[in-house]
Amino acid sequence: MISVLIETQNSDEPLARTLAGLVGGAVEGLLSDVVVVDEGSVDQTHRVADQAGCIFLQDQTLLDGFRRARSEWFLFLEPGARLLDGWIEPVAMHVERMQGPACFTRSQAHRRPFLSRVFKPGNPLADGLLISKRQSMALFNPGKKSVDIARGLAMKRLRAEIIPAPLKG
Repeated sequence: MISVLIETQNSDEPLARTLAGLVGGAVEGLLSDVVVVDEGSVDQTHRVADQAGCIFLQDQTLLDGFRRARSEWFLFLEPGARLLDGWIEPVAMHVERMQGPACFTRSQAHRRPFLSRVFKPGNPLADGLLISKRQSMALFNPGKKSVDIARGLAMKRLRAEIIPAPLKG
């Protein structure tokens, strides 16, 4: 089973899109819970999380999210990222085999050009991060965010596609 962790701030609509893509994983019994760690939103983020049955932590830290998560594996996603059909089986197999950190493959329409990937590393969490709770705790430093856990981490690329969250203006 997997716990999804999402850090938000004023992300009600993007959060709703991300949560909609997780329904299949919940129905299949792969997802045990979704923890939304909010950094003081003033929009309807709390309502979206509540309606979806998420654990909503407002003005708390990512470490509090780790403590509330029930599973031994975490899936970090950004609000607005969408997992495409077919993600459940590759994720379940990865977790079952107790492999190291992994990320999703970007959908064909959202892949960055080669030179852009080489010379502009980009957001390390854009493709999601599937990682064990133990590894997350070992990489975590107080005051850091999930993107800091993903930065510089060697990850296996899953045979499951993601549409990354739109860049923030």
